[in-house]
Amino acid sequence: MTVNAPAADVWARVVTPEGINHEMRPVMTMTLPRKARGITIDSIRVGQPVGRALLRLGGLIPFDYDDLVVVELEPGRRFREESTMLSMRAWVHDRTVEPAGERTVVTDRIGFEPRLPLRLAGPLLKGVLQAFFAHRHRRLRRYFG
Repeated sequence: MTVNAPAADVWARVVTPEGINHEMRPVMTMTLPRKARGITIDSIRVGQPVGRALLRLGGLIPFDYDDLVVVELEPGRRFREESTMLSMRAWVHDRTVEPAGERTVVTDRIGFEPRLPLRLAGPLLKGVLQAFFAHRHRRLRRYFG
């Protein structure tokens, strides 16, 4: 996905809680634990759990949590989250932000392993996650005009 903004500007946005929540709205929001308030992906300690982030449907109804851990970080370019969730035994989100002239290419790679009750819904979950990340990309593109 291409964004009409310099990579440094895009990175500065996508690593903040405000930027992440803007991408996810109005579908959902993520609330960081108290001890992690005010952090960005750039400021966390790689490999150290950030804590449990509460996921809220429509920004209101808690429906899941994410035990956040960033395992790889290349500031200004890439991060890889490997976490567990209430619904997922494993959740991997790898995001790369690469300059393309005056524009930026943002690439998200997702991997997941649903917990037992959701295993049969794997193909459905894949489609839902593809649609959700397409939504996030549209919101990010719109933010930068």
